[in-house]
This record gives sequence, structure tokens and C-alpha cells, in this order.
Amino acid sequence: MSPELDALIFAAAILLAFAIDHYLGEPAARWHPVVWMGNYLGWAGRHLQRFTRQALNHGSDYKDFSLGALAWSAGAAIVCVASWALQKGLLALPDALGPIPGGVLAALLLGLALKPLLAWAMLRSEVLAVENALSPAQGGSLAAGRERLSWLVSRDVTHLTETQVRESAIETLAENLNDSVVAPIFWFVLLGLPGAALYRFANTADAMWGYHGVYKGQNWEWAGKWAARADDVLSWLPARITAVLLALLCRFRTDDQDGPVAASFMARLRLEARRTPSPNSGWPMAAMALGVGVCLHKPGVYVLNAAGRAPQTHDTQRALVYASKVVVALVFIAQAAIIVVATGGIL
Repeated sequence: MSPELDALIFAAAILLAFAIDHYLGEPAARWHPVVWMGNYLGWAGRHLQRFTRQALNHGSDYKDFSLGALAWSAGAAIVCVASWALQKGLLALPDALGPIPGGVLAALLLGLALKPLLAWAMLRSEVLAVENALSPAQGGSLAAGRERLSWLVSRDVTHLTETQVRESAIETLAENLNDSVVAPIFWFVLLGLPGAALYRFANTADAMWGYHGVYKGQNWEWAGKWAARADDVLSWLPARITAVLLALLCRFRTDDQDGPVAASFMARLRLEARRTPSPNSGWPMAAMALGVGVCLHKPGVYVLNAAGRAPQTHDTQRALVYASKVVVALVFIAQAAIIVVATGGIL
């Protein structure tokens, strides 16, 4: 098969994945690869905790670290081998069926396989659902907003104010714009379906294992450290790409009232991004805070764009508009990147 035909299949697969995401949404849980990953991580995590010392403050625990790394690596190997075998089989279809029918079928099936590894439509609808749950005009209330937010975040939402609920929703939108959209596509462009699948496995493992200390009665301080660091590494560049895309789209909007000064935006972005404990999530969250002109903070942890105003309903809508523009820009950038890679003979 020619690199050019491969590139067309990969480019079409991205478009088809977003089209399926938009029109059909998420597959049923029993068919969802990320759910399968979560099931493995849940099973492995339970067994891992049987060998993990639950007491904290006993210094470095390289046994727990090694067991966690081994369990993570076993799952990652299964994910990579399975996705590589599937991609290899699909890319063989043009040779078996002919370039046109085989290529079309390969692109369709590759798009179907890629779709569960990204989740833009669900992210957008869930963030919008939080805002609607808060709105009295929609029959909502603070209690309803807290309840809806609890579907999106792991933090305790019981005592959050309306402003804090809205801040958390905007933060989740920005952070997961990278985790659920930009990063999977980034790794798909570089490494194909195995790259996107590995990233989603790493991100899911971090969400389930990557905690400091005890979480829900289980000690992940060392057992989850490998999972946390692996996600940090794989998210490092995509998170900054997400932030830059947000920064560009915010800077060049026509309505720049309350917006950042263009000349200093990137300097401010770097400064604000460093305020969060995470080496990556602060970048898209800071870009969103600066671009929308609001303050986002997690009590006792960080404050982003402290000079910004408290977010209102229209700010959530504006954040969703910016995120949507990033998704559109990402599709075009991914197509161009695939063409460059194909032209260079890398595929």
C-alpha cells in the first residue's frame, strides 16, 4: 500500500471519528474500549492493593512502585498489541478488496475504532448540563448544579458555591479538551491507533491510580506513581498545544473587551500555568481563564488569573465556543500533519 493511500485513510478516519462523535455519541459501555481499560485497571488495582502497605509516611516504597509499574505495563502492552493488530488488519483491506472499496472500508472502520478514544460531544454536553442545572430559568438550582458537577469531578462538591461550581465546570472543560480530544488525536497522528489507545489507557490509569496518599481507603502514593508520571509524559506536549490553540483563538477574536493584551499573553500564560500542582493541566486551564477573562480557583490549591472576574453564565458559553473552535482547528491541523508525514515517507 502506498503512503499516500495510508494518509488518506488516516485523514478520513479522523473526520469520520468526529462525525460519529457528533451524531451518535458514545458507544454502549459493553462495546467501549475505555470502559474495558477501566475494567482492567479496576481489577488490577484491587489485586495491587492487596500487596500495598496502607500506612503512609514510611518513606520510599519501591516494591509498591514496581508492582504498580508492572501492572500498568501489562495493561499498556495488551492495549498496544490489540490496537496495532486491528490497525494492521484494516490497512490490509485495500490490498484485499481494491484501493477504493478497501480504502473506504478501512477508513470507516478505523474511524469507528478511533471514536471511543475521543469524547468531545459528551464533554461539551456535560459542561452545558452543569450550567443548565444551575440556571433558575431552566428550573435549576445550586443543589442541582452541584449534583450535575459531581458527574464530572472527583472532588467533594457538597459545599461549593455557585461560582465555584461554574469555575469547576470551566476547568473541567479546559483540562479534558486536552485529555479527551487534543491528546488522543495528537498521538493518533504520530503513532496511529496504538498511539491514541495507549494515551487513553495512560490517562484512565492516572484518573484511577494517580493519587497522592490515600484515596477511597486505598494507598496510591507509590503504587500509582508510575501511572501518574506516564500520563504526565504523554500529556506534556498536547497540553501545551491545547493552551496555544486556545491562546490564539482568544487573542484574535473580534470582541476583545475584557480580553488579554496580545503582546503579553504567552508570558502570562506560562506564569499562570505554573500555579497548579500538575505540570500539564494548568496550561489549558490558564489559557481558558485568561482568554475568557475569569478567575478560576480550587480552594487551598491554586488561583488562576486572580485579577479576573467571577464567571457568569455567558462565560461558560464563551468557554464552550472557544473549545469548539479548538476542535475545528485541530481537525485541520491533524489533516495537514498527516499529509506532511506521508509526504516525508514516514507512514
